Amino acid sequence: MPTALITGATAGLGAAFARRLAGESCSLVLVARDEARLAEIAGQLKLRYGVSVEVLPADLTTEEGLAAVESRVREGVDVLVNNAGFGNRGHFPEVPAADEVRMLRLHCEAVLRLTLAALPGMRKRDRGAIVNVASVAAFFTRGTYSASKAWVVNFSESAANEVGNPRIKIMALCPGFVRTEFHQRAGMDTAGIPGFLWLKADDVVREGLRDLALGKRVSVPDLRYKVIVAVGRLVPRGLQRYVSSRIGR
Repeated sequence: MPTALITGATAGLGAAFARRLAGESCSLVLVARDEARLAEIAGQLKLRYGVSVEVLPADLTTEEGLAAVESRVREGVDVLVNNAGFGNRGHFPEVPAADEVRMLRLHCEAVLRLTLAALPGMRKRDRGAIVNVASVAAFFTRGTYSASKAWVVNFSESAANEVGNPRIKIMALCPGFVRTEFHQRAGMDTAGIPGFLWLKADDVVREGLRDLALGKRVSVPDLRYKVIVAVGRLVPRGLQRYVSSRIGR
């Protein structure tokens, strides 16, 4: 049975990836900070899907936590899902620098180091898959969050190109607004976000994994967001910045 390691696995897209991959008979390694929630979700997945589920409590914004997950990844995983992430409360430049650096460490350094930890084993086995969860925000200007996710997209495409092996797939997944705990934790006012823009986590994961199987290096799930990204590339940057600043504040 292939083994999939998922970070940020206790809620939202991470939990949806866990359900989907367990349904495809993958053994799971679930990573998150909350040990109690990890144990609860692991029990549910074992009971429902009959797969092996290992839990690894770790805070990827700390050296200790990141090193522990790096070590587990080096032991061998067939699928790596770098999903853990958060948004800061407040706007640049009012957010404390320490909080911004913490976010960059999770969105950028952790993605880089876990990808590097996974690749030697995947190259040796001549197969593997890495999904780095970015965001549609990567294509727009929304402070340091969008900047960090733009890095994830660029890094994923660059890594896939450098590895140059179609049997080792590396993809950035760029969802739009998804019904998860993310916005509440970030203190975002979502009242102004139109209902039609909201996506379901399970739908995002299903479409993302389909794009991964097709060999895409960047996946933007759902036709609505494909259109938004395409149009965003055509409109003047000033208008793009104005719209971005008004949605989801």
